[in-house]
Amino acid sequence: MTKNCPCGSTLFYADCCQPFHDNKTLPRTAEALMRSRYSAYVLQNTEYLLATWYKSTRPKHLDFSDENVNWQNLEILHTKKGSAKDDKGRVEFNAFYVQDGESRLIHEISRFKKIDGRWFYIDGVLD
Repeated sequence: MTKNCPCGSTLFYADCCQPFHDNKTLPRTAEALMRSRYSAYVLQNTEYLLATWYKSTRPKHLDFSDENVNWQNLEILHTKKGSAKDDKGRVEFNAFYVQDGESRLIHEISRFKKIDGRWFYIDGVLD
């Protein structure tokens, strides 16, 4: 069975974020990393989330065991730098979800840094 990627692309998961999650390839842009991290949240893939988090801002662990969130979709609003040629970038996005029967939204501007050809999430400002 094939299914669409949670990141909101028009691709199947196997052709989009799964190769990143399976460590078969690396995201080439900050936006691609952002999308793959969103998919990892949807799938509760803590290993990938921690591996793509910048060392100095990374939490010691993530625990989804008490989380009652139904992620709905991701909307990329704006990117600044973050191309394959850049070493830093920003991605502004909305992430829509339902929690306790109530529709909610996360609006964030995330910062990314590329080190040795690999993108990392540094942090984000919530609005």
